[in-house]
Amino acid sequence: MNYKNAILKLKKEKNAILLAHFYQIPEIQNIADYVGDSLGLAQKASEANVDIIVFAGVHFMAETAKILNPGTKVLLPDLEAGCSLADSAPLDEFLAFKANYPDYIVVSYINTTAAIKTVSDVICTSGNAVQIVDSFPKDQKIIFAPDRNLGGYVNRVTGRNMVLWNGACEVHDILTVESIIKLKEENPEAKLIAHPECQAPILELADFVGSTTGLLKYTHQSNSKKFIVATETGILHQMRKDSPDKEFLIVPTNETCSCNDCPYMKLNTMEKLYLALKNEQPEIIMEPAVMKKAKKPIDKMLDISRKMKLI
Repeated sequence: MNYKNAILKLKKEKNAILLAHFYQIPEIQNIADYVGDSLGLAQKASEANVDIIVFAGVHFMAETAKILNPGTKVLLPDLEAGCSLADSAPLDEFLAFKANYPDYIVVSYINTTAAIKTVSDVICTSGNAVQIVDSFPKDQKIIFAPDRNLGGYVNRVTGRNMVLWNGACEVHDILTVESIIKLKEENPEAKLIAHPECQAPILELADFVGSTTGLLKYTHQSNSKKFIVATETGILHQMRKDSPDKEFLIVPTNETCSCNDCPYMKLNTMEKLYLALKNEQPEIIMEPAVMKKAKKPIDKMLDISRKMKLI
């Protein structure tokens, strides 16, 4: 079966839009109406004027699209497409942690469940975390959740001392300095670029640190012809499309595989995408009260981002 043609046909018939994250397989990225990182996807979701949003990403992203479009049907091709980072902050444990800091505001990374968003003051993404935090006075006490690596990076850049929840993305946290040093020794002319979810020693070695969109822009604009990429493998597809004359080396998770795939992102397939559109299932269903409460910190992020012309 030609899934590409079938999906495009159904998308048109059902007035649907397909949003895809950079970490999706190339076949899905190639037919998406928009491919981006969490900030761009949140913006596109907030602007959607369709009957159906199909989200080729993970659960928290589809939740965010539903929160921003409560009257629109939002589909996720595989409901098992979760997120290790979002899972690292269960609501009951986070509330107990938050209770220890009663005069602190909560800045939560978008890679969280809707439940965590309901107890947050503002959301951020890796693309705007520094600017969101800097929008508050220097003496503002802040809890940053759930990614300790991104939070630590923001602390170093802004000179803050935010309290960090001890969570991490398994895709980025597993990368080692040793594997990077080996690649750098083998490719001395290559620029090392890294996502801020990586551990601090890796970020200190990097020539550039940025969100997936930031990394993509950097490789496109740089004069360098070779890059060592410390993030998820999926981004290489867009990098190679944008800069076919350049070479990209992904930082491997181990010696047997020159890859670094998010197992959750890769659960989405062309077949599952087709079936989701055909059957209009699985659908993201949320409590209206949760959506209303979770929308406030997301709206605040989008407002700050627009004012700072980040989107």
